[in-house]
Amino acid sequence: MFIAMNRFQVKPGSEQAFETLWANRESYLGDTPGFVEFHLVKGPVAEDHTLYASHTIWADRAAFEAWTKSEAFRRAHVRAGNKTGESLYLGHPKFEGFEVLQTERKSGA
Repeated sequence: MFIAMNRFQVKPGSEQAFETLWANRESYLGDTPGFVEFHLVKGPVAEDHTLYASHTIWADRAAFEAWTKSEAFRRAHVRAGNKTGESLYLGHPKFEGFEVLQTERKSGA
């Protein structure tokens, strides 16, 4: 498995706009070969931002990389910005990719 994450530092007061943007987007992930699961997570609030991360799980790195080169990826990211044109972020999102080395699940799950 492969986990792809993007971290977003969202400006104070822009949290609702950010969450709405994600809630209303078309991701095109559901029909993508190798896609397993998506999460949008909210982290701690700092003085100058609230931390969020998008977290996708893929069958393997190759499936993720194929998606990043696909038309579905381009369509999903064409409206990545805010409608007002004003940035919701401090800086650019930070990508982190991880190869899964070990997985543990709850017994009976």
